[in-house]
Amino acid sequence: MKTLLIVNPISGTSNKTDIVDHLLRRLSALGVQADVRYTTCRGNATQLAQRAIDGGYEAVVTVGGDGTINETAAALSGSDVTLGIIPAGSGNGLARHLGIPVDVDGAIDVIMQNHRVTIDYGTMNGLPFFCTFGIGFDAAVSHRFARQRRRGPLSYIKSAIDEFVQFHPSTYTISANGKVLTEKAFLVACCNTSQYGNNAYIAPEASITDGLLDFTIVHAGNPISTAFVGVDLFTGFINRNTLIQTFKAPSAVIYSSCPSEAHIDGEPIVAAEAMEVKCHRCQLRVFTPVQTETFRPLLTPMNNLVRDTGIAIRNAFRIKKS
Repeated sequence: MKTLLIVNPISGTSNKTDIVDHLLRRLSALGVQADVRYTTCRGNATQLAQRAIDGGYEAVVTVGGDGTINETAAALSGSDVTLGIIPAGSGNGLARHLGIPVDVDGAIDVIMQNHRVTIDYGTMNGLPFFCTFGIGFDAAVSHRFARQRRRGPLSYIKSAIDEFVQFHPSTYTISANGKVLTEKAFLVACCNTSQYGNNAYIAPEASITDGLLDFTIVHAGNPISTAFVGVDLFTGFINRNTLIQTFKAPSAVIYSSCPSEAHIDGEPIVAAEAMEVKCHRCQLRVFTPVQTETFRPLLTPMNNLVRDTGIAIRNAFRIKKS
């Protein structure tokens, strides 16, 4: 299998040199020879992935976070080249939704199983997203997080808390499924996957192969009721919260009174007053586990937390030993 590795050296907090060396050893032992390319700027992963298509590669494996995966997948969508994911970002939302382990060996094992699934992706005014597009509080957090020196979950949590203290909801009009809704909202999330990343489940019932996007509207509430939405986000019970409204649709148009801070797969952007969102069904081939777990509120997030803690401890001992 002619394979290209696209590596973002600055995503997340892990040492990419160690990851790539280990990945190359594993692949070589299995008879897979891979070329390596490092991204040098925003948008470079798209260019590298397009060259891989033109160069006859069968697979492109991305070592990075959701932003790097977004750029790579944008080029691979609609082609016969399969995307492999080695999660190495701050959130790893797409990998987590697909059941790809967030440790290197587990992610390599998934690729070596050679099990491929063709998944959907979304667009907002033509810009592709593979996890989520959002406006409101989550977008404001993404913009604040992008300005932080440090990456990782703790920095993201700090950004969320700092933004929560001063955030003010906005009014949006949403046209979808032949209906029009105007509401003052804390956030509006358009989801191809179930979570943002780090086991924060914004759309627990989302499917990545049904040709539909899951829309989650968090209505404006008081500080206490809104804070409980954050708790439900990490337990998987968000759909039961009284501030939450959800629906599925193949497309929608969202209107705001002025250009809005937004995010695409966690990357901050500024969106126009009219935001046209669409789902594009079964366009991207991805290596996925042969078997995946069924999502269960509370139990799945807790199991993932225990698993992530174990991985973090093993990685810490590995770094200390080296």
